[in-house]
Amino acid sequence: MTPNESKAEMGISDRPKRGVPEGLWIRCPQCKATIFRKEAEARLNVCPECTYHFYLPARDRIAQLLDADSFEEWFTDLRPCDPLEFKDRLPYAERLQAEQAKTGMLDAAVVGRGFIRGRPVVFGVTDFAFMAGSMGSVVGEKLTRAAEEATRLQLPLLFVSGSGGGARMQEGILSLMQMAKISAALGRYDRAGGLYICVLTNPTMGGVAASFALQGDITLAEPGALIGFAGKRTIWNTVRLELPEGFQTSEFLLEHGFIDRIVPRKDLRTEVAKIIDYCEH
Repeated sequence: MTPNESKAEMGISDRPKRGVPEGLWIRCPQCKATIFRKEAEARLNVCPECTYHFYLPARDRIAQLLDADSFEEWFTDLRPCDPLEFKDRLPYAERLQAEQAKTGMLDAAVVGRGFIRGRPVVFGVTDFAFMAGSMGSVVGEKLTRAAEEATRLQLPLLFVSGSGGGARMQEGILSLMQMAKISAALGRYDRAGGLYICVLTNPTMGGVAASFALQGDITLAEPGALIGFAGKRTIWNTVRLELPEGFQTSEFLLEHGFIDRIVPRKDLRTEVAKIIDYCEH
């Protein structure tokens, strides 16, 4: 009897075994459950076990929040440069090229005009995937121009922040000045009577939290989002203070009056549309 005949008698096939396709399952960082990826995606990238809100790319947020095919992107030709010729582990110019190749974005912000349940809005979103959503000169310029266009068009302004990197250190003072520039544009928009809604997602930290992210007329946050200036580890390493349990979460900030409401992702479109209707009529 040949080896192949022996295998056939025992029901053993020569065909290679089919393994589980890579990426089919994901692990929730909060409850540690193993989740079927498609089930999480069907729930808008929310864990079905503990409602943990996973990271969401800018394009997915646009698709979830705005009416289908209603988004008109603005200022798509703005790209970052390297005025300081900054170098840490990698030269900044090389880091930018790598981030652009990885994300398909020129920088961490997308802005434009769209509709939310038929209500026209000027919309901006920062994406954590591009250098932790940090705010360099291009991000600041795009958000500033969006606020100026909202002023000119007399439309509500909606920013969604996912900027865990704060101001981008590789651009030095050019990055830090974006905090003042955006704040000034938002001040002019406010004096013109505009409605500014900001949605904070996990994480929103540093110079972003210290500028446009917490300047909304209405400030909403996703559940469990990390929001603050310096993180827990940074505070411990500098002043040796242990922070209270849950400090810098959206729930803690709501309890202490820093934000107005926590809104699950599935309810965000409806909630923003209601706010626009209430404030404009």
